[in-house]
Amino acid sequence: MLTELEAFLGHLRSERQLSPRTLEAYRRDLDSLCRFLAERQVSDWNAVDSALLRLYIASRHQAGLSGRSLQRELSAVRSLYRYLLRERRCRHNPALDLRPPKSPRKLPRTLDADLAAQLLDTGEEEDWLTIRDHAMLELFYSSGLRLSELASLDMGRLDIDAGEVRVIGKGNKTRVLPVGRMARQALRSWFKVRPVVADTSQPVFVGMQGRRLTPRAIQLRVRRYGVEHIGQHLHPHMLRHSFASHLLESSGDLRAVQELLGHTDISTTQVYTHLNFQHLAEVYDSAHPRARRKSED
Repeated sequence: MLTELEAFLGHLRSERQLSPRTLEAYRRDLDSLCRFLAERQVSDWNAVDSALLRLYIASRHQAGLSGRSLQRELSAVRSLYRYLLRERRCRHNPALDLRPPKSPRKLPRTLDADLAAQLLDTGEEEDWLTIRDHAMLELFYSSGLRLSELASLDMGRLDIDAGEVRVIGKGNKTRVLPVGRMARQALRSWFKVRPVVADTSQPVFVGMQGRRLTPRAIQLRVRRYGVEHIGQHLHPHMLRHSFASHLLESSGDLRAVQELLGHTDISTTQVYTHLNFQHLAEVYDSAHPRARRKSED
């Protein structure tokens, strides 16, 4: 079996010209399978069937590997068998129809409402950069914008008097979003110090040279603002997540939150219901007399 494995890795190196790092990942994943098969005295790739591979995946899952890591290992096994079939060293591919167990979906990180207020209620600001950054954060949190949407926002798509912003999201889809009172106030403060706007195609957020801020520059400014005002790293998507979670918690209207976020599939928005349930469960555990654990537990 090791002979075929080395031949396969040689094929990846010479014909597919994979990087040394990728080759090492293939070797590591397939060496793990070889050890599993050797423990069961299996010495022929033809002797491996779907049931045996399923047992292997189950053992790896019990050892703590995530669904994503198991998917990568199965992909390596499928590639190996495709090569063996092509070289007529094997008669079947037992990994074709196998799927790894799904990993639990990670819940997005959010700020609680009090921390969001602490972040944004900064009082009077005089520094040019701080006024701009405050306006960016207010707009992120007020309207739930994606980083790319805020970075590409032009003056002509923002109507402060009407309290609306028109953004172009994923799939080039346009949606109109409300802009809250505090965000409008922060934007007005920013426009008082912003370089002169020549026309409506000018970007809303610019650097000191008057050029549009890149997404990376916005990320760095948001991160710095978080450290300075609440003592933790912050990223734009955390503000979007907080917008969605707090809105859903107050309104309970999942469809409205879906529309505001620009999600095509409501299942993407449903992650925020899990966040709210988690919060409710914590309140229940701490407050309900029949839920509290005894001190000796």
